[in-house]
Amino acid sequence: MADQSRPVTGYPAYPTTTTTTTAYPYTAPPPHPPQNQSTYFHVTGNPYYSNPYASQQRATFIHRFFAFLIGSILITGIIIFIMWLILRPQIPQFRVETLNLSNFNISSNSLISGNWEARFTARNPNSKITLYYDQIEAAIFYKSDSISETSVPPFVQGTKNETTLKATFASLGGYLDSKDSINGEMKSGKVGFNLRMITRVRFQAGSWWARRRILRVYCPDLAVGVNGNGSNGSLVGGYRRCSVGL
Repeated sequence: MADQSRPVTGYPAYPTTTTTTTAYPYTAPPPHPPQNQSTYFHVTGNPYYSNPYASQQRATFIHRFFAFLIGSILITGIIIFIMWLILRPQIPQFRVETLNLSNFNISSNSLISGNWEARFTARNPNSKITLYYDQIEAAIFYKSDSISETSVPPFVQGTKNETTLKATFASLGGYLDSKDSINGEMKSGKVGFNLRMITRVRFQAGSWWARRRILRVYCPDLAVGVNGNGSNGSLVGGYRRCSVGL
């Protein structure tokens, strides 16, 4: 009798073992992106999530910063304008009362020597502001030629107050470019000089202080009448008002 367990000749043998497969090869389902996040990245094992609102937040911050800056500038300007309306600050007024000349001489090689004594009056027109002057420098000129410079002591000027200042100038041999011009004026009996003063001034009203400002005083065309030999003289025509600017 034929062996039933042997395969029939001419037919392929079927394997005796079966292979089982699964529909999903992972032990756990893949992670899902967290809520409120639009994009998920996986870089070197560390998850990173992009924030779609970052640019909007930066724009909001910039807008708020500029709004705060503009508001601060406007508030400061309004405060300054209100204080100006209350105080009404005015620049001081200056005039030259006298200008005396002595020992005046011009040598043949255009060297000028002499002594000038000027008396100023400074007036504070403000009714609520006190003025503080310091570092006062004065100079005397013939046309644009500087002859001599000097310093004036600092002072404090109360409201609606007038203060008298004196400045003394001396030249022992300064060079003068305009010799021919000044000699021509001396023949007419008077010589015109210019005075300039530069000072630092502060405005104070109660506890309010303004920052120091540069005050420029210019007194042009001060005609000094000279005697026969031209060595002495004094201001003619009365006092002269000066231009003042900050």
